[in-house]
Amino acid sequence: MGEGRWRRFAGTWWRSIAVWAVSTVTILVLAGILPDFQLQSDNGDSATRIAVTAALGAGAFGILSALVWPLLVRALLLVPALVLGLVVFFLNGGLLLFALALVPDGRGEANPETAVVVAAVMSAVASATGGALAVRDDDAYRRRLYRLADRRRRRGSAGAGPSTPGTVFLQLDGVGHDVLRDAVDQGVMPTVGAWLGAGTHRLTPWRTDWSSQTGASQLGILHGSNYDVPAFRWYEKDTREIQVSNRPTSAAELQRRAIEHTGDGGLLTLDGASRGNLFSGGAEQVALVLSVAARRGKENRSRAGYFAYFSDPANAVRTALSFVAEVGREIGQSTRARLTRQRPRVGRGGLYPFIRAFATVVERDVVVAAVIGDMLAGRSAVYADLVAYDEVAHHSGPVSRDAEKVLTRLDRSLALIAKVAEHAPRPYRIVVLSDHGQSPGETFRARYGLGLQDLVRAGCGLPVPRRARRTHSGAEARAAVRAALRRPVEEGDEKHRPASRRSEPIVLASGNLGLVSFPDVPHRMSKEEIDARHPALLTTLANHPGIGFLLVRSEEHGAVVLGARGAEIPLADLDERPGPLADFGAHAADAVRRTDSFPHTADIMVNSWYDSAEGEVLAFEEQIGSHGGLGGAQGHPFLLAPEVFSPPVAKGTELVGAQQVHHVLRRWLREGSGPQVPLDKSRHEPAPDASFTAATVTPQDNSA
Repeated sequence: MGEGRWRRFAGTWWRSIAVWAVSTVTILVLAGILPDFQLQSDNGDSATRIAVTAALGAGAFGILSALVWPLLVRALLLVPALVLGLVVFFLNGGLLLFALALVPDGRGEANPETAVVVAAVMSAVASATGGALAVRDDDAYRRRLYRLADRRRRRGSAGAGPSTPGTVFLQLDGVGHDVLRDAVDQGVMPTVGAWLGAGTHRLTPWRTDWSSQTGASQLGILHGSNYDVPAFRWYEKDTREIQVSNRPTSAAELQRRAIEHTGDGGLLTLDGASRGNLFSGGAEQVALVLSVAARRGKENRSRAGYFAYFSDPANAVRTALSFVAEVGREIGQSTRARLTRQRPRVGRGGLYPFIRAFATVVERDVVVAAVIGDMLAGRSAVYADLVAYDEVAHHSGPVSRDAEKVLTRLDRSLALIAKVAEHAPRPYRIVVLSDHGQSPGETFRARYGLGLQDLVRAGCGLPVPRRARRTHSGAEARAAVRAALRRPVEEGDEKHRPASRRSEPIVLASGNLGLVSFPDVPHRMSKEEIDARHPALLTTLANHPGIGFLLVRSEEHGAVVLGARGAEIPLADLDERPGPLADFGAHAADAVRRTDSFPHTADIMVNSWYDSAEGEVLAFEEQIGSHGGLGGAQGHPFLLAPEVFSPPVAKGTELVGAQQVHHVLRRWLREGSGPQVPLDKSRHEPAPDASFTAATVTPQDNSA
């Protein structure tokens, strides 16, 4: 055995013995504390005998965890992800009971509920010990690198790590440029602050398209095209289907269309990895990627990332504990918001505490571990999405204390990834970016007592809920209907209703962007056709104080923007006469023109009111931090990149649109001699992610 191999062998055993010793001490302490947990016979044993029993129990538990746990977790891939975090406690307790049963003479004994507690504590302590040793022992990192390199060679990949730098793209979902800047100034994100303070990174703002949401932005960033993505969700008349960006079948279809439109597979087609994203970017290695989640059979790896992470019982226990703590944190924060009568506020009950905990704990832990595994494997390009901030900001507000604490934990993840880069087999450049920001403001329903769908139905003369009918907005809409029909329609008179429900509009919301479509008309309806069918609808919407502007197509002037007090401006004239777009910024007209060119733009596009002084919008969904349309911080994400890269845009110009961001990232990959995105990858299919399971690294601090 060579000297290097012997050192690695000896180091592995030394670390295992240290973890075993700490586990033995832990089990002894717990046996002294917990009355229902014992390590001796009924007649009593000597201290030496008890110590031997503890050592045997700890050893058996460790071996079972290493051998049996991965098989149990693979079986649990059929269990919903939200349930997995709770089930691991009971499985871990079951393993401990089995381990105690293996101790000779029946000296190990515990009640089932006590076994769950003991197993959780032992796993957490063993993980902390192993992690501490690994962080302080470069040989542990080198041993892990050797194992990863061996796996790559077995798959036919190059054995040695290249000298050219790889690139890691970390998307902080929903974090706006100003939010990041404020977090740095207030010391909330010290890692980012250190990069900017040392001058190693450059912070650049960029502007989204009209559809300021992850589906449009990430599709444009990863695949170079977000053409015909008018919103987060929209109705397509030709297929008679509603596309939703975060639905697996829709994500797969949007990715297919983007590849067909551009002619290449995406940003990550050569030695790339996609983690936790809506789209693959053409990566060969994918985990937790929505666009492949709808596949059936062995090619479906939508949960492969969970298996890779939870195959380590220590990871499972640590994340499960943090999951429970996050659920409690959300319940406490929402209770405080109700007691203090915080405004604005939305409901945060039901399953939301568990959904938040999944996004802020489970998804973060799994994705960060995947990125670390990719770096240790020496991959050329990695793109990962961390959704924690976006989820919390929707319900707590983009500048709330709740969201601020999430930013702090995300910063720790960045610090961990930067630390791992020092031990990777190749140099890495870390790029941090966001797909959009969030704009604050109360909901449309909270301010006016009815939703956008209620207002549309009232403007069409269709029945609305009695509660909405009593509101000022509902009364105005019904009065507009009576005036447009030129007859005194009474509250109970419904003769003007369409006879068929097929003519009723489909109303969809994407943050503060609303879409109204008439499914029985196969083409995009013109303003004149809408007026003929529903004479009061456009006037009702355009004059409502909660509506900023409408986009419709006119037979006389082409597409037009409608606003209050009869404003009607053709798109060609918006530069000279911005009208209702004046408060939305210089690029609003271009964004509206681009969306108007899409085949699946709705019959009526509705953007909410925007207060340019306060930066507030009115969400058509139940969110007090929203994005999806024009107005405020939602359209101003950021791009944070090392100074060694060329500037993203020329001095004095702005970076506008997700497609331009794609071209910038693609250029940076070439500058680092990274993957050259080939044009013949138009039908690229991701390969099974065999190497992701090697990422058994110590995750970031998940302390509650």
